[in-house]
Amino acid sequence: MSNQERFDTFFMIKTENIVTFFLETRQYTETICKPLEIEDYVVQPIVDVSPPKWHLGHTSWFFEEFILKPYKPNYRLFDDDFAFVFNSYYENVGKRVVRNDRGNLSRPGVAKVYDYRHYVTNEMKEFLQSEISSEIEEILLIGIHHEKQHQELLITDIKYILGNNPLLPKYNDSFQENPVQDVKQKWIEMNEGIYEIGHSDPETFCYDNELGRHKVYLHEYRISNKLVTNDEFIEFIDSGGYKDFNYWHAEGWDWIQQNNIHQPMYWHKIENQWYQYTAQGLQKITKEAPVTHISYFEAFAYSQWKKCRLPTEFEWEAAEENFNWGSRWEWTESAYLPYPGYKKDKGALGEYNGKFMVNQKVLRGGSVATSTNHTRPTYRNFFQTNLRWQFTGIRLAK
Repeated sequence: MSNQERFDTFFMIKTENIVTFFLETRQYTETICKPLEIEDYVVQPIVDVSPPKWHLGHTSWFFEEFILKPYKPNYRLFDDDFAFVFNSYYENVGKRVVRNDRGNLSRPGVAKVYDYRHYVTNEMKEFLQSEISSEIEEILLIGIHHEKQHQELLITDIKYILGNNPLLPKYNDSFQENPVQDVKQKWIEMNEGIYEIGHSDPETFCYDNELGRHKVYLHEYRISNKLVTNDEFIEFIDSGGYKDFNYWHAEGWDWIQQNNIHQPMYWHKIENQWYQYTAQGLQKITKEAPVTHISYFEAFAYSQWKKCRLPTEFEWEAAEENFNWGSRWEWTESAYLPYPGYKKDKGALGEYNGKFMVNQKVLRGGSVATSTNHTRPTYRNFFQTNLRWQFTGIRLAK
């Protein structure tokens, strides 16, 4: 079975089905939050982690701001202050709450935020009963996939909130985050040559950072069919990998020294046994599962220790049909930059990707937290080199 089939890569949804797609997406966001206690909704331990309540409001504000306000006749705002509260980074839209202050929003309360969600969902459902233009449909699809991005952020943010609670409480019993790779490790041989990179089908959804399909020249290389496992990463730890500066970038070495980093996030060593905080609480490490919650710095250091390297995003895309992907976002050696001919949209939606194309690394694939109908071989995720709260892992190349 291909990666496209395994992950239900999204193909253009006809207008008559888009309402169902929209409503299913809206419902799943709330399903993610069902295991939470009311106190969990407001916590913001670090600037990168937003409170679940904020995600619920922000994904509603997106549809209100970009569809209902400009296109629905006589639309009435649910609350005049909510644009200020739930705008994220759209400078064109107006002022907003500073990102690291989201945890201070004890008001509006959780119940009111859910009322807001349901209000926007019902207004959208009514609006979509009439024929919509291709322009509105394009914005709607961006909004749906924007919410799917926040569904993944909800899962990882909830894990960070609960994983930093001293009691290490369980989230639920159903979210399985440590799938075992049941194939033998081998190196996939890729020939030297010219490869085409980027999204090519105009009838399927993608983000603007995937556009500008272009040719790249790749030298002969080999790439692993498997991700690095927990057991393999333990060997790196036991060999002193976190103590030997020779494996690290200077910035990475400073980072682990300043932050006392000597193991992946959520790992705990108890009576000489490795444990990991998971959605089911503290569990013994699944040694055969892919290592996760590591920074680019750690991925690079491990690859140096193995006398290998990380693949570029172009090498990854050229080879992806030859291996299974999707359980971990995979760090690449590529800086997040625009493809040839990249153009930002005008206005606020033009801020979606382009303004972040600096000081970030590209990740490819997807993770156990990525929503269905949201991944494809050309998808370009991106994060700063020190971040670890996402389900990030390592695939080696050489």
